[in-house]
Amino acid sequence: MKKDLFGLREEEYRQIKETLQREPNDTELGLFGVMWSEHCCYKSTKRLLAMFPTKGRYVFQGPGENAGIVDIGSGIGIAFKMESHNHPSAVEPVQGAATGVGGIIRDVIAMGARPIASMDCLFFGPPDDRRSNYLREGIIKGVGSYGNCVGVPTVGGFAYYDPCYTGNPLVNAMCAGLVRLDGVVKSDTSKPGNVLVLLGSKTGRDGIAGAAFASAELDEAVKKSKPQVQMGDPFAEKLLIECCLEILDKGFIVSMQDMGAAGITSSAVELAAKAHAGAEIYLDNVPLREEGMNPFEIALSESQERMLLVIEERHYGDVKKIADKWGLECANIGRLIEQDRFVLYFKGQMAADVPASMLASGPTIDWPKREPAQRVIHYPTKPQTNIDGKDPMSVAKALSELPQFEDKSWIYEQYDHMVQTRTTLGPGNSVAILYVKEIDRLIALSAASDPWRCAIDPLIGGMETVAKAVRKLAVAGAYPLGTTDCLNFPSPEVPENFWTMSEVIRGMALACRELDCPIVSGNVSLYNESPQGAILPSPVVCAVGCFDDKKFLKSNEPNVSDKLFLVGSGGSLKASAFERTFEGRLSGPLEPLDFDAERDFCNRARKTALEAAASSGRSVGLGGVAMAIIKMLRQSNLGAAIKSFDVEFLFGEGCPRALYAVPEEKTDKFLEIWDGFKVTELGSVIKDGTLRFV
Repeated sequence: MKKDLFGLREEEYRQIKETLQREPNDTELGLFGVMWSEHCCYKSTKRLLAMFPTKGRYVFQGPGENAGIVDIGSGIGIAFKMESHNHPSAVEPVQGAATGVGGIIRDVIAMGARPIASMDCLFFGPPDDRRSNYLREGIIKGVGSYGNCVGVPTVGGFAYYDPCYTGNPLVNAMCAGLVRLDGVVKSDTSKPGNVLVLLGSKTGRDGIAGAAFASAELDEAVKKSKPQVQMGDPFAEKLLIECCLEILDKGFIVSMQDMGAAGITSSAVELAAKAHAGAEIYLDNVPLREEGMNPFEIALSESQERMLLVIEERHYGDVKKIADKWGLECANIGRLIEQDRFVLYFKGQMAADVPASMLASGPTIDWPKREPAQRVIHYPTKPQTNIDGKDPMSVAKALSELPQFEDKSWIYEQYDHMVQTRTTLGPGNSVAILYVKEIDRLIALSAASDPWRCAIDPLIGGMETVAKAVRKLAVAGAYPLGTTDCLNFPSPEVPENFWTMSEVIRGMALACRELDCPIVSGNVSLYNESPQGAILPSPVVCAVGCFDDKKFLKSNEPNVSDKLFLVGSGGSLKASAFERTFEGRLSGPLEPLDFDAERDFCNRARKTALEAAASSGRSVGLGGVAMAIIKMLRQSNLGAAIKSFDVEFLFGEGCPRALYAVPEEKTDKFLEIWDGFKVTELGSVIKDGTLRFV
């Protein structure tokens, strides 16, 4: 075993030797290699993430736990987080995506919450590429098969396409759960003497060093590393959910940790560090499903459907009895100790002994930054050169037939979005809306990303990513409580990449402050590149919102004869779908955000929904006004007669804007709400199912 196997840098290796005052053995070196990977310790982004606002009026728990929690009233909270499973999905798409869903569900369980909804945010290469299509079909199957079987509805998300994702698709999974605020489980409540209990499936060799694997570029050798992809069992996960919640209900859990990246090691080390303690692990006690596993394999296996419980020793028999009832493995595998040590015992010998706090903290790196010399990205071809780029009808037809804007129902129809019977508004809408029957309230979930604008103008792109998620909530009638993010970027070691990432995060942080929408949890995924090239900067934001009343505005149900209005100023073709499709490039700079206008837009949008002043509403995003019209009409089988506008007005992007379908009798009320804000009458909804420009 060599020191470069797990991505340790020379200076990191020297630091380990100096601290230990000896040469680390192979197992210890493996522990550091995985725990100090980007995936586990965020060494390249720690300082950048400190820019995010993490506290707010509705925040009950911010970053630092398995998931964040926002307060929705009456003693109930929503625990939620987003995670990436990009590299595993590029190697084994079905299992990679499935275990991404399973892992984020367990993060929510670890807070003491019952998972009630999932969202999937997916990025693919062009589907006419054979490999990209194989990955797409497998990833969609993995998301659906796991979510459907485990009993957690998949209520929303998106699927984006660009050549940059051909060799490196992105799979970002978000989960939200319901938790009583007086029953939240935290990881800092453990203390020395507490017992560590492994609950769930047996441990195998799948996923070993998966965290280090997820922190490396996807070259051809890495793509063949299928043992580093975990294997999922949604039926075992369902049992694990119910078992954990029953043990929690009995009051036997002191703390709890999902056993995901770096397996037993990461879970035990994180718990020990937050308790200002150490941990002893007895690897011989770990239930195994494969013979001949060595200490390194057992300690770092990422076998799925496992949780690490911290309990008082006197409750072990009670916990074991509940686990037996649910047919799950349950084993006392260690304890927390006073000393700052992480010790592994195997077959009567000490296999590893290193400082627990050192494993948990990891190094911090500030890579060199350099602003890119140019703000133009060229696409190799112009796939729509046979289309008249000045004719709105031709452009609209061409864009609507692209994978980016096609009807996505073939994807989400593979997902069960009605299980648990909470889903009030599901996939295919701008937001997902769930009914919290326990307190008779509605919550909303939205997802947003714009890699193209982030690539051209990272600061503005970062701001708009947050703003888009908040706009979607506002048009539906909800106000934001908090957000989670997944920051997908290529190698931070390239100065231009690190500058771009820094600017995107700075923009996101600024927008979160201005729009009163703190970040309460999240994930960073770096080194997203393959021999085909690096991905675009692809941050994803999922926002959770709430309603003052149970009134909300749907996005896809206009009525015949409704008038169509656009609220907000016109956008720009810079970095738009139109520009990359018809001009073969992305260019900038972008117009800066006016946060006073953003807040004004959101207030008026919420009032529109609350006063039922429209029959449907959609925030305008990718593809501009024309694509918003097509999306609004698609599910209703209705059409629209639109006045003549230029291409920039119809297909420009940016700025807080929304499309509304308004009945004749509500027009005066609608215009009164938006008085003082730019409003443009576009046309009307017609019966024949066609889009006309008149």
